[in-house]
Amino acid sequence: MSEPPLRLAGVERRYRSGAGELPVLRGADLTLSAGEIVALVAPSGTGKSTLLHLAGLLERPDGGEVFVEGRAAGTLADDARTAIRRATIGFVYQFHHLLPEFTAEENIALPQMAAGVARGAARARARDLLAAFGLSGREGHRPGKLSGGEQQRVAIARALANRPRILLADEPTGNLDVGTSERVFAELLDEVRGHGVAALVATHNPDLARRMDRIVTLREGRVVPA
Repeated sequence: MSEPPLRLAGVERRYRSGAGELPVLRGADLTLSAGEIVALVAPSGTGKSTLLHLAGLLERPDGGEVFVEGRAAGTLADDARTAIRRATIGFVYQFHHLLPEFTAEENIALPQMAAGVARGAARARARDLLAAFGLSGREGHRPGKLSGGEQQRVAIARALANRPRILLADEPTGNLDVGTSERVFAELLDEVRGHGVAALVATHNPDLARRMDRIVTLREGRVVPA
């Protein structure tokens, strides 16, 4: 039986300040299967972003472990975590963080080229993804010439450019109006489900959450069914 793309086992995270330690995660467990899309719905301040950062190997846990395709990865050295993240994980933020001086096509091609993909192949993949997200004809536009919804679609396409097995999204439609949010999310679901990606999506939108395979929340620093 193959290992799940992502498994968090007893993950703990504490933040330190002059007032002492603030425990945020207290033994969180979560498993994502290939092709499964899980909604993470919890109030602000309960640790959603922290959980996503640990799952995405952007932070190290203070206890427990993050397993990526069966490999203990959360406590590896920074360069090893970076290599796994680049090869395996895509991340989408609420704000797109596109590079303003580059076109939509270039924003999607650059991460591929950083991973060793030839320029021509990277640009072809970028154009295919832009077409999948309804952005044919916008390849040469810089972010400032795109609408908010178009920018977020480019950001999602960029996250999928290196064919990750895991997609982590932190309020990916939280900065969009309702109609645009629905369109962008539908395109995200189609692309992720169509390629068997394991996805964890933090959202405050209950309608979007109900369209995913299951919903979890954070309670007292642990992941529980919502």
